[in-house]
Amino acid sequence: MSKGITSRSEDYSQWYNELVTKADLAEHSAVRGCMVIKPYGYAIWEKMQATLDQMFKDTGHSNAYFPLFIPKSFFSKEASHVEGFATECAVVTHYRLKNDGTGKIVVDENAKLEEELIVRPTSETIIWNTYRGWIESYRDLPILVNQWANVVRWEMRTRLFLRTAEFLWQEGHTAHATEQEAVEEAERMLHVYADFVENWLALPVVRGTKTENERFAGAINTYCIEALMQDGKALQAGTSHFLGQNFAKAFDVKFTSKEGKLDYVWATSWGVSTRLMGALIMAHSDDAGLVLPPKLAPIQVVIVPIYKTDEERNEIGELADELIAAFKQKGITVKYDDRDTQRPGFKFAEWELKGVPVRITIGARDLKQGNVEIARRDLQSKETVSKEGLADTVEQLLEAMQQSIYDKALAYRNAHVTEVNSYEEFREVLESKGGFVSAHWDGTVETEKRVKEETKATIRCIPLDNKLEEGTCIFTGKVSKQRVLFAKAY
Repeated sequence: MSKGITSRSEDYSQWYNELVTKADLAEHSAVRGCMVIKPYGYAIWEKMQATLDQMFKDTGHSNAYFPLFIPKSFFSKEASHVEGFATECAVVTHYRLKNDGTGKIVVDENAKLEEELIVRPTSETIIWNTYRGWIESYRDLPILVNQWANVVRWEMRTRLFLRTAEFLWQEGHTAHATEQEAVEEAERMLHVYADFVENWLALPVVRGTKTENERFAGAINTYCIEALMQDGKALQAGTSHFLGQNFAKAFDVKFTSKEGKLDYVWATSWGVSTRLMGALIMAHSDDAGLVLPPKLAPIQVVIVPIYKTDEERNEIGELADELIAAFKQKGITVKYDDRDTQRPGFKFAEWELKGVPVRITIGARDLKQGNVEIARRDLQSKETVSKEGLADTVEQLLEAMQQSIYDKALAYRNAHVTEVNSYEEFREVLESKGGFVSAHWDGTVETEKRVKEETKATIRCIPLDNKLEEGTCIFTGKVSKQRVLFAKAY
């Protein structure tokens, strides 16, 4: 078909951009830096959203919604927070348009807002201003709230799903009576994210904490999950923040403890976004198109008939109806592609491009022999199997594919974690191999910034399961107590 894409080895970035558009996931919009998520792409996001939403509810959280607009004054109340987002904010200054008399629509200069409004880049400020009215005593705690929303962070250099001016996400915002409860919540949500990414996206992650320089603006500690893409670059797949009492103090949110003492509330926030769509694409897909883990595929099975006569078409259609009913009983999503406007070869290429895990082909000869042909997308392999018990066969195959896709990504990740002990070795690995580079670091922001300036590599995380070991910083030669993971990243 005409939808061929650039190979990964030829131009990885171009491959990604073409795949997103040609697989009908998303496209650029008329608004610079913003995207249109098309139905097929949005169907994948909906499956992610539904799964995560249930995981949040299973851990005691409820959904709410807060305003898109935030008064500018709110941002000035937490200094490091405003500093972190100041350069990315879209600002609303007026509330009306008018005709200038010549037929042009212009901003009405008499409709200026008394205070500018910031289009939500994140919701800590508006939510903590709201929580002040919700919290009086320890009986009101904890508050475990999540919001599904869109946010705007003004980006000049954009890429579909990975970095856009507007994107979709969820943001959890919780309030607690003690520091320990808040830290436990931040860690709990990190593990929820890791569980989701590993078991649904089939993507292994490193669980860790960010350095001071890479923390969320206004956080005491940022937990993260870091994944590795096929080009050797890292991608931050989710973050969870322990905010301490910073926002409670900024918005004067106090509670009376069981002992009758007045104290500030402890806070967390955590979120993942449509950036996970980019991770899904870049981690697994190949030169033929998407490779989707079955758990997130909008269509898990496609059935393509091959016939010459109307009689053959009808007979194949009857078998297809039986198979579809059996698949649906098992919760397997299936599509019967009996379009007579496209040839089978076109359909094969189209569904391969869109990453449908299993393709079943039924021809007249297959029908007589009681067989069907099954094509497995991740391995691009085919086999002939009996139509008897086919639903069970496919159910087991989907489970095996989910695991196989994860195992392949894990093998790649493990092969691309390299320990180095010198700056020369560090730079050589970054350029020739990529991936995570495990190296000693002296713990200073200055060294971290210098390494980034010289190599474009950042400290992705300090792994939670890190072992302490004496060493010397690869850049300064100063004493180091542990290795950290560096990588070039999206």
